[in-house]
Amino acid sequence: MSVRGALVRMRAVLGLAFAQLRRAPGRTALTVLAVALAVLSVTLLASLGAGVVDKGEEGLEQADRDLWVSNDPIDPAASGTENPIVDAHEVASNVQAREDVRVAEPVALHGLYVGAERSDLRRVPAVGTRRTHEGFAFERGSGFVLDDEDYAAASPYEPTREEIVLDPRTAETLGVGVGDAVYVGSTRASLHEVTVVGLSSHYSQFLGSPAATVPITDLQAMTGTAGTDRATFVMADTVEGADPAAVRDELAAEYPAYDVRTGDEQVEKLLQERTLVLASGVTLVGFAILGGAVLTINLFALVAYQQRDELAALRAIGLSRGVLAGTIGAQGLVIGVLGGLVGAAATRPLAVGLNRLAERVVGFEALLQPSPLIYAAGLALAIVLGGVVALVTGWQAGRYANVEHLLA
Repeated sequence: MSVRGALVRMRAVLGLAFAQLRRAPGRTALTVLAVALAVLSVTLLASLGAGVVDKGEEGLEQADRDLWVSNDPIDPAASGTENPIVDAHEVASNVQAREDVRVAEPVALHGLYVGAERSDLRRVPAVGTRRTHEGFAFERGSGFVLDDEDYAAASPYEPTREEIVLDPRTAETLGVGVGDAVYVGSTRASLHEVTVVGLSSHYSQFLGSPAATVPITDLQAMTGTAGTDRATFVMADTVEGADPAAVRDELAAEYPAYDVRTGDEQVEKLLQERTLVLASGVTLVGFAILGGAVLTINLFALVAYQQRDELAALRAIGLSRGVLAGTIGAQGLVIGVLGGLVGAAATRPLAVGLNRLAERVVGFEALLQPSPLIYAAGLALAIVLGGVVALVTGWQAGRYANVEHLLA
């Protein structure tokens, strides 16, 4: 076939396709809407999957230290019910005294009751530390710093600093802000009045739920662990140029009762505990693409089936199966482009709305994270897969488009 003949044939195919689309505007509109929904199933679910993976990785990034001294169990989701390191400040002081270590600090984890009223309390994970650093990204207020004098003057029975940093979502739920007083305690019967000095979600990403941060001496006093000076971790950073693996080996020999890991080893340990979270994100992406593909295939098979009478009539007047398949394929391409654009355009506002809902329900910000790659996947599904599937189903439909079908 000459080039001119091919162009004429293509023009005829496109003309028939547009005629079919104009002949049934209601069906065309519904088909475009269905394709848009298929695209949304891909973009929104894939955005959710990407967000789940990102939140899991973001939580692990909060654990970025060169060295970790701990002891099993080390599950951060346990809210600190286990604090296996005894004399944690002494251990941290000895580690920091090394020439190859820049800083070492103990960190304790506990569950605490927090409330604006004694009668209205909620249990939240609490992190006890000696300082809040630049990475806290405070939304309001600031943090605290415990120096050696503060530690020496701390009471083992009562909190002395009486300060707390709340997650913004917890503060909103309690109806409190910076400068307000809240009641905090390890039990409902042993509450202490402390002041909210800052709002930050820094440790919330690590623990996977809205967390509070308090001076470690106050946390130990409230939980009755000050006498043994218990902590969950001693985290350390080495000086520039030092080999964390070499320091780890020396500390492991010095403290055989504890587990000493480099930052990478600790992240691997946490990854093992968060495998389900990360795997669920990847699974969501896979289901999004698979589900969108299945929906698109079924959709265009239905479109071809609904036009069986028209196709049979065209076949009866002498048009080939190739022309019929091209007609359905061209319809699929047009519908795919329109539906893909509608679905892509609706993704962002729907993601924003769902993110607001997710933030209120589960407390995570920006859980759905649409990206250019996700938009491209949705459009490719609608346009490429739509056109190809429509072409194939059109070819298959041509087998049954005959005079006998019209007479049946």
